[in-house]
Amino acid sequence: MPVPTLETPRLILRGHRLSDFGFVAAMWGDPAVVRFIGEGKPLTREDAWNKFQRFPGHWNLMGYGSWAITEKTDGALLGEAGFIARARLPDDPLCDVPEIGWALAPPAMGKGYATEAVKAALSWGRDYFGPVRAVAVIQPDNAASLRVARKCGFALCAQSQSGARPLLLLDRPL
Repeated sequence: MPVPTLETPRLILRGHRLSDFGFVAAMWGDPAVVRFIGEGKPLTREDAWNKFQRFPGHWNLMGYGSWAITEKTDGALLGEAGFIARARLPDDPLCDVPEIGWALAPPAMGKGYATEAVKAALSWGRDYFGPVRAVAVIQPDNAASLRVARKCGFALCAQSQSGARPLLLLDRPL
């Protein structure tokens, strides 16, 4: 499936390109970016390559995925945002719930880009998924992502854990 392009006042969300890999490897290798994601460990270049290759596969298999976030004025890469299908057990209450996630490179943080990109993705998701709820899974110490989620209409629905890391599950209707 071709990745749809989304446009906001300041951003273009587009499919990842091979030329984006250097940025993606640097972003996911940055401790400031991954601090609150997964185990909080920076990705090696090889792990970043494996992650990068999943972007087009996710769109082809699932019909949705992550977009590269770029500045409209100059095309500079800022980060990524989109929907992910996590490997979950069939009896997991989030099994069929679209999960949205986002990450920005440090120079793009704190400028409202994440909120703008997530709102665009949610608008697209409403048309794609229909009237369902979406979920964001955020670590409690990640104040910046919690602010983004709340600005985008998410509210706490449950608490969970991944290994030793506590997680907050926030949801909202699409």
